[in-house]
Amino acid sequence: MQELLQGMAETAMTWLQENTLSLVLALAIFVVGRWLAGLLSKLIKKIMARAKVDEILVDFIAGIVHAVLVLFVIVAALSQLGVDTTSLVALIGAAGIAVGLALKDSLQNFASGVMLILFRPFKSGDFVDAGGVMGIVEKITVFSTTMRTVDNKEVIIPNGGIYGGVITNFSARPTRRVDMVFGIGYDSDLLKAKKILQEMIEADERVLAEPEPVIAVGELADSSVNILVRPWVNAADYWGLYWDMQERVKLKFDEEGISIPFPQMDVHLNQAGD
Repeated sequence: MQELLQGMAETAMTWLQENTLSLVLALAIFVVGRWLAGLLSKLIKKIMARAKVDEILVDFIAGIVHAVLVLFVIVAALSQLGVDTTSLVALIGAAGIAVGLALKDSLQNFASGVMLILFRPFKSGDFVDAGGVMGIVEKITVFSTTMRTVDNKEVIIPNGGIYGGVITNFSARPTRRVDMVFGIGYDSDLLKAKKILQEMIEADERVLAEPEPVIAVGELADSSVNILVRPWVNAADYWGLYWDMQERVKLKFDEEGISIPFPQMDVHLNQAGD
């Protein structure tokens, strides 16, 4: 055993004497390479920060760049020592393909997250309809988006399901048009009803003067004359005006004797033998 250990020590000393320069160069490649990788990743961080890219994406991309560069440095250092890195590179490539296939959905979510962060179809605090969920955006990460619904539920949606579908951002514009329909009976005074609606819209301070509100007959339906009421408001006042008008119009129409028809069914009973 002692002779075996002594032989191994002699072999190691011989290898060190013969490869001292290669070992020093490999060590230098590793140290300098790691320093350059860190320097480059920091430079990328600064450039992306100046471009006002999301901080989450900055850290993620800088981390990936740093890891890839360090991997190249390790391969270069091993190659300097005389190690055959061809099989190692092939193994890394095969592992990368296998990981890519296994994480296909995660990579799709990541790519979608990058696009969402870069192009910003919405931001935190916006009220949106995306990925089959309607709510307020609370957080956007590279893999998922967290939303809070109107009934205060937290929903986490994979970014692939958002970017691959239709996104409706209700907060993107400062103003919105409130679309309402009020039906009156055919025996009610149409001009009087339109005048009442016009006065109610003009009296509400939330309604914007421009664009001018529209009040017009939209349809002569089976049991009602449908009047379209379309005022413009600031986005924050949309639901407040909509809900208020539903109640106020009903009370005012009742007060003025204007009927609001509702579906009715006449049932005829035939006695047996008739």
